[in-house]
Amino acid sequence: MSVDWAEVYRTTFEDLVRFLHRKVWDADRAQDLAQETFVRALDHEPDNPRAWLFTVAGNLARDEARAAIRRREHLTLIKSEAATREPAPDPAEELEREQRMQRVRGALDHLSERDRDGLLLWDAGLDYAEIAAETGLAQGAIGTTLARARRRLVEAYGEMEDRDVAHR
Repeated sequence: MSVDWAEVYRTTFEDLVRFLHRKVWDADRAQDLAQETFVRALDHEPDNPRAWLFTVAGNLARDEARAAIRRREHLTLIKSEAATREPAPDPAEELEREQRMQRVRGALDHLSERDRDGLLLWDAGLDYAEIAAETGLAQGAIGTTLARARRRLVEAYGEMEDRDVAHR
């Protein structure tokens, strides 16, 4: 049985855009992602086209959130590079800053993927409902998950800091 994509588009597009808008909080980007979802659909014949579309759209929104995080990290790096073009910082302060950044990266790497994703999504500005949708966790569990993830991050950072001090 062939899917009537024109009918699915007519009956689903607005709901899909609304769903995506709640994930990316940008009306134009939500429209673009909905279009991309339907473009991808043309190569498939799912049993439940509406559910399939929302799953694909959710994945695209998740990819969008991760890309936003990477862009923000990139902008942070660019800003820090621009700041270093000003008078040269004290080498000791620069070394300390770099060591701190390495400990943060190491501490993030020490976390489980779920904890790391939750913290990064929260840091990117997503609310609990959006984090729940992206991670597959229950919305009521997000606060507890984030609190535990923060605690684990602080502990991992402390362990890395202790190791650095012990190596000196």
